Amino acid sequence: MRVLRLIGVVLAFGAFGVVSCFGQIPDGYYDPATGKTGVALQVALYGIIDDHTAVSYTPGVWDAFYTTDVKENGFVWDMYSDVPGGDPPYNYVLGADQCGTSTQEGDCYSREHAFCQSYFDEASPMDTDLHHIFPVDQYVNATGHNNNPFGLVGSPDYISLNGSKRGACISPGYTGTAFEPIDEYKGDIARAYFYMATRYQNLIGGWENNIEEADVILNGTSYPAYEVWFLNLLLSWHDADPVSAKEIDRNNAVYAIQNNRNPYVDHPEYVEAVWTPGGIKDEPSNHPVGFLAEAGNPASSAILLEWTDAVGDVLPDGYLIKGSSVGYLSRRQNGFLKGICMEPGIMCWWIGSCRGLGGRPTSCKLAGAGSE
Repeated sequence: MRVLRLIGVVLAFGAFGVVSCFGQIPDGYYDPATGKTGVALQVALYGIIDDHTAVSYTPGVWDAFYTTDVKENGFVWDMYSDVPGGDPPYNYVLGADQCGTSTQEGDCYSREHAFCQSYFDEASPMDTDLHHIFPVDQYVNATGHNNNPFGLVGSPDYISLNGSKRGACISPGYTGTAFEPIDEYKGDIARAYFYMATRYQNLIGGWENNIEEADVILNGTSYPAYEVWFLNLLLSWHDADPVSAKEIDRNNAVYAIQNNRNPYVDHPEYVEAVWTPGGIKDEPSNHPVGFLAEAGNPASSAILLEWTDAVGDVLPDGYLIKGSSVGYLSRRQNGFLKGICMEPGIMCWWIGSCRGLGGRPTSCKLAGAGSE
């Protein structure tokens, strides 16, 4: 039986080159990252790209699109309407066709936060960071993506004219509503998310409870930042859709405005170096059992957590423990209930037996408990 006593303050716990050159990377820009992997590399990259020059939301972001997201023919490069190698169903003129609302696809384009604004409570400077903001069809943005996490969609209930779709997610680990862009832009999205976890590694651990959908993808840590199912999705999208000339040009254009770069566009190998530095490990055979939480007297003085270690052929490297006074969503991950507490006044906890603590866990077997 393991016993953990938390005194005073309830905390969320997390345990967790040969270089290819793309684009116009300043000499020595990535020197502080040399020889590092895992969280050390993430922190080094944060030190390189933090404190960027933030633009205004209006007109700053709109104006940026004139250089960051324009096709050779002069039209807006809209990932939610573009048909690579073919003719898109409509084209947008920069400036003239921008908007905030619409009634149907093809009306106008808006400012899409690939990493939803609601996830970080619309705070600055994330709300104007061009590395994750793209001009896209406003209707597809609002109807398809909205606050939904990205994921693989099995039976869509909405499909845009270029094939982007919304519906029940079939990515292992999540069955709620998700939005799936076309294959040609999945890597762009993944690398934008890796950028956000790095540029805001000092903040992202506190965003999980901002909105229900944020809790679906974020795990409340600065590293690895994302839930296992979502991190696996991002890694697969990054691998399947390599960095394109569009991304390289866009990275250079954003750098000219913000004075920081997306390191995962410049160095795609950094993705594996940060999030899978030791390779992928098998998930533990089982989750812990007998997980109990007991409040002290008074309740704010201490929390006593008890559990019996996981057993099986594949043992965990350690345990990830998280607590919340809000409650965890009732959803299943790898067959185990992630959270069970939703009643007011209940402190909710979950514990996971994980492989790869200190690197990227491939999976955590989960169990829940509550204390009044």
